[in-house]
Amino acid sequence: MRRPATRPAGQDALQAADPGPQLRDKFPAGADLSGELLVLLATPTIADKTWVSRQYDHQLFLNTVAGPGADAAVLRVKGTTKAIAMSTDGKARFCRLDPRTGARLAVLEAARNVACSGARPLALVNCLNFGNPERAEVMWQFSEVVDGMSEACRALGFPVIGGNVSFYNASGDDDIHPTPIAGVIGLIDDLAGRPPAASLRAGDDVVVLGEIRPELGGSEWAAVMHGLDGGRPPAANLERARATHELVASLVREQMVAGLHDVSDGGLAVALAEMAVAGEVGFKVELIFEGCMPAEACFAEPASVVVCSVDPQYTAAVCGLAAAAGVPVRVLGVATGGRLIAKGAFDVSVADAAHAWRDALPALMRAE
Repeated sequence: MRRPATRPAGQDALQAADPGPQLRDKFPAGADLSGELLVLLATPTIADKTWVSRQYDHQLFLNTVAGPGADAAVLRVKGTTKAIAMSTDGKARFCRLDPRTGARLAVLEAARNVACSGARPLALVNCLNFGNPERAEVMWQFSEVVDGMSEACRALGFPVIGGNVSFYNASGDDDIHPTPIAGVIGLIDDLAGRPPAASLRAGDDVVVLGEIRPELGGSEWAAVMHGLDGGRPPAANLERARATHELVASLVREQMVAGLHDVSDGGLAVALAEMAVAGEVGFKVELIFEGCMPAEACFAEPASVVVCSVDPQYTAAVCGLAAAAGVPVRVLGVATGGRLIAKGAFDVSVADAAHAWRDALPALMRAE
């Protein structure tokens, strides 16, 4: 069956509404972003989900190696040295702005999270959620998402092995945003121990793998905190993504990183803050990237970026392997002290960041 499919009339205007200029004017170089970071850490999408996860049994037959809070769940395969890693990801805001790119990004994030456990991504399942497909605009969104997801899976080298589609999701005449969810499963061939956590370790170098770009379209900071929900989502470079995933998984397998965390909701500043809170140690970094204002470097959500906590004796080797793989790499600074310090951008205590991140959902549930 081939239903009529039409690009929505307002799609071009939506993509043209780039939040970057307004936010650059409001937060020029030298602006103190400390308050922005603390509020962002407390938004429901980003805040600590322990309030939810502690209410459910995630110790599946005592096979759980890495559970809630990790980039990917890891379960041992009893009787073998193997383990499986799993992650589900998706972001309706990206798909609203550009369904094909948004679907690619959902696949890339799930695969990236699996790679952060040291696993080799093997397959994908999906849950595709849309409005009324009898409307040509919704059918166009669906077609674009399927194409984008297919392109990403082909580039990363794994199949779609199952999933479901849910149509007719609407409130009155208002269709939901196109919301594909990608679930990726990967294999760890030799589980030597618990994969590195998403945390910093005192004395380590803070290293970022991937390219930080001024891509604020669909970001938590622009859309949720400032109500600027237009623009284009981050670019989804499939070749770069595959190289990054393979590099990250190899660094984990070779035990060359003490901790690592993918950059997603909230951007680089949030990823760093979450790692600092988990490791109970601060950092001193410089977030200076070509073409980026400080606020963009902090809160943009570019694809295929991972932050690593690296023992200084391995830093040169990690940078060399990244360069050989064609993955941009930058040493941002060092994990130390009790404050989160990004020169010229923000300066908050670990305690304040932990309070904002950990207490947000419990406080919201009490208010309800």
